Amino acid sequence: MCGGEGRRLAASVDRETPEDRIEKPLFEVGGRPMIDRVLAALDAGAVDAVHAAVSPAAPETREHLDGRVDLIETPGEGYVADLGSALDEIGAPVLTVAADLPLLGADLVDAALAAHDGGALTVCVPAELKRRLGVGVDAAFDPAELDADVAGASSPRPAEFAPTGLNVATDDETTCTDTMFLSYDARLAVNVNRKRDAEIAEALL
Repeated sequence: MCGGEGRRLAASVDRETPEDRIEKPLFEVGGRPMIDRVLAALDAGAVDAVHAAVSPAAPETREHLDGRVDLIETPGEGYVADLGSALDEIGAPVLTVAADLPLLGADLVDAALAAHDGGALTVCVPAELKRRLGVGVDAAFDPAELDADVAGASSPRPAEFAPTGLNVATDDETTCTDTMFLSYDARLAVNVNRKRDAEIAEALL
């Protein structure tokens, strides 16, 4: 998923003028665009094929990827709407990855695939892990409030989970139970939404 505008990231970095565009997938971490790092992890993992969901909100990202990977055009109306558009194009189930995970590794991709048992899978980390690392916690939830199985959690289970942007999406008609797969790997805890997140990601490279 690489069609977002990256407004939070743009607001946190120095630009010559407020109108200067910053497309998050092309933002460099360690001298390399984040989308290239994510693609490298997927290419080295056990996925069958890679598609990039692009949108009018990120035209330079589309140009950067054209000819390198299969492109799926989405409306650029937000993550949920764009994901729905992509699923209409390629079907489900499908592994989805946000472009803001520059530390993603092939082993993490393969672990998510191995944990998938037929229903939707959401890969999470303890929210406290993100706080300890110093990265932003933009979403967190109590797993006890959700109707989903939890896999991978140690005891005692963390009170709050934070989604990572690595998931397996299914269609709405699946009868399988959804699963929250908890990882304690710091590489999945660093979503780059702000300049500070990028600095922490570079320190962990």
